[in-house]
Amino acid sequence: MSEIGEPPVAEGAVLVDALAVGLCGTDFEIALGEYGTAPPGADHLVLGHENLGRVVSAPSGASVAPGDLVVAMVRRADPVPCPACAVGEWDMCRNGLYSEHGIKGLHGFARERWRADPDALVRIDPALTDLGVLLEPASILAKAWEQVERIGRRTFWAPTVAAVTGAGSIGLLAALMGVQRGLAVHVFDRVTTGRKPDLVARLGATYHTNRLSESGVQADILVECTGATAVIVEALSHSPTDSIVCLTGVSPPADPVPVDVAGLSRDAVLRNHVVFGTVNANRRHYEQAVRSLAAAEPDWLRGLISRRVPLEKYPEAFTRQADDVKVVIDL
Repeated sequence: MSEIGEPPVAEGAVLVDALAVGLCGTDFEIALGEYGTAPPGADHLVLGHENLGRVVSAPSGASVAPGDLVVAMVRRADPVPCPACAVGEWDMCRNGLYSEHGIKGLHGFARERWRADPDALVRIDPALTDLGVLLEPASILAKAWEQVERIGRRTFWAPTVAAVTGAGSIGLLAALMGVQRGLAVHVFDRVTTGRKPDLVARLGATYHTNRLSESGVQADILVECTGATAVIVEALSHSPTDSIVCLTGVSPPADPVPVDVAGLSRDAVLRNHVVFGTVNANRRHYEQAVRSLAAAEPDWLRGLISRRVPLEKYPEAFTRQADDVKVVIDL
């Protein structure tokens, strides 16, 4: 842990007291030196893209005010900007020149205070309190579901069943949003006992520890949240006619798995399969995620946070434990 100074005003007009940051797989990769880019001219990168803070000061007339609970959006538009960034769709940046707090070119939020401009902040319902740290990962799933629904409207579509592979925080939030849409949701994971099966049961969804191909589940929508190559191939190989598969997990670069490309292609053509990948989110998705979290049972959301680690013990947060879903560092 390093001492750094107060955030410079150049970072934004709103000063925020940090309350918490959540950890995800990207943070682990950055900590291992496998990923991440420091800001120009800096010799270090402050981690923490999943964030929650409280406004200390803001310009008069701004969209946020002192005392507001806020989350800062992770990705910022590229400076050119590309056509997508120019209309606020920076999650769909075309030229790759975007920046991301705690990941690419911008410091993250794992510091006692940080700054941002008002247009980079999303206000949180005070009723969510410390659960607001779940907003950033929830925004990714809000985008995923939005894209699924937009694709589905291309023709007649009346989905009733959704499958989610992986019961980490991303998978469980995907399941939550499927249940909120009135779908019969099936969640697949290897863990047989503990927090994950319990959280799925409390949603009213069905938990599976066998493989998708062995379950008999015929899902109109499948959200893949593991990034495991073998699981992705199985999802693509066992999708019924007119189904939509959304990939949210990132596979390791060297993960060889035999794939029948001809068979996958034939099925995709003959059964009208759609497969797409999604990452990050824009303001619209953060706002959708705010509504989704507000509609969820608070005790269920609280169950997603398996551990809260104080800042002075932050190394413990990077030591994986068997029952972990979402680990949060309290600031």
